Parts: sequence; C-alpha cells; structure tokens
Amino acid sequence: MPLQSHVQIGIVGKPNVGKSTFFAAATMIDVKIAPYPFTTIEPNVGVGYVRIPCVCRDLGVKDNPRNSICIDGNRFIPVELIDVAGLVPGAWQGRGLGNQFLDHLRRAPVLIHVVDMAGATDEEGRLVKPGTHDPLVDIEFLANEVTMWMVQMLSKDWDKLVRLVDYAKKPLLDVLYDRFSGLGITQAQISDALTKLDLDKKPLSRWSDDDMRGFVSMLRELSKPMVIAANKMDIPEAEDNYRRVVKEVGNKYRVIPVSADYELA
Repeated sequence: MPLQSHVQIGIVGKPNVGKSTFFAAATMIDVKIAPYPFTTIEPNVGVGYVRIPCVCRDLGVKDNPRNSICIDGNRFIPVELIDVAGLVPGAWQGRGLGNQFLDHLRRAPVLIHVVDMAGATDEEGRLVKPGTHDPLVDIEFLANEVTMWMVQMLSKDWDKLVRLVDYAKKPLLDVLYDRFSGLGITQAQISDALTKLDLDKKPLSRWSDDDMRGFVSMLRELSKPMVIAANKMDIPEAEDNYRRVVKEVGNKYRVIPVSADYELA
C-alpha cells in the first residue's frame, strides 16, 4: 500500500531565489530550473521525507505503519511539498498573478520561506551583485503579502459580517471560522488570536483597520508559521547577512542555513 502524506508544506519566496532547486533537492523530482523570474508558473508538488530515529528496535516493532517507513532504525515521514511561483511586491493585489499563486497555499499549515541570503536578487527577483540587496526586506515583504491576502478575504463584505455579529448576534468565532474555513484554520487558532489582542469582546463594528490587520497578522503567525531557509550560503556575502538576520528576526522565525544548489548536486 502506498504511503499516505498527512502534512503539507508550502515553499514560498520571491522569484529566482532557489525555491525550485530547494524543492528538487528535497523531493528528487526533476523540475524546470532557470536563473530568471517566473520559471515556475504552475505549482510543483512532490513528497519529501523527514528522517527521525525510529522506536522500532526499542519496542520490538517489525511492521511498518501506513504513514511512514523504517530503514535501518531511521523512520522516514512523508511530507507533501508545494513549490509555488515566485511572489513579488503587490502579489496580494494580483500583481504577477499573485492571488493565483497565493491560492495554492490555502491548505498548507506551514510555510518554508526560501530567502536569497547572499542578497544577489532584487525585490523583483532580478539578478544583482551579491551583497547589494537586504534579505531582511524580503522576509518582511513575504509576511506582509500573505497577511494582506488574508486581510482581503476578511474585509470582503465587511458590513455583512458586522450585521451578523453585532445585530443578528451570531457568535464572532463562528463567523470568522466560516470566513477562513478554506485556509485550514481552526477555531482554536482564531480564538487565540482574538484573545491575545483583546478583540474577543470588542464589537466588530468598532474594529479599526489596525485591529483587522493586527488580528490577521497574529492569525497568520498561529495558523501558517514560517521557517526561513537561508539559501545560497555557499556565496561568501551570505555569511554576514545570515548573522544579521538571525540577530534581527531569530526570535520570531527559525532561520536555517542551506545551499539548495549543493544539496541538489
């Protein structure tokens, strides 16, 4: 019986940072790789494996379960990876087919943000001299694009939501859950975001734009956490950038140094 993958992870980032190379190295699937933006249009989907020590020897287990396989004491857990096309500033407004690309991430509960740590691509994904672009700008931009994409979902027919909650007295949690149900977000995550920002008791009609943005930003962090894949660490300029990025955002994101080119080779 084929192994069933239970976890989806979205691979995101701006164009030309090595997302497809990262995907190919993780899944061993041949995909189109080229040094120019929008090489990927349709998402690449494949399965990679997380290797962990297996308890089979300690517990005397001989049969492999359906969801993973054990080889020589190592358990390989399948994870479905979705490599979406590169996102550019304004993607949430549809720039560069951004809305379409973001839509491919609906069900992914975790995102791997591949960042050009060498600073060798500008904000549009064009090649520049290594060290001339700040990777911190890319980290902030991508988080903002996903957040604003979700804000757009929430703000649609806002007056209707207000009437349902403030006048028809439908529970706020139920209304927000219905609105975000297509993203795989749980009621517990919505409740946690509301509580953390003291919005659970505030009438929806009194929510400001900052309240809406703050709530969605918190909800994104809870429901779609990001790991930073600090790519192109084989380029000398990446070292200083990596140390600076860890210092600046290491308390918010896990930043892992990688070289997709080396790993694929």
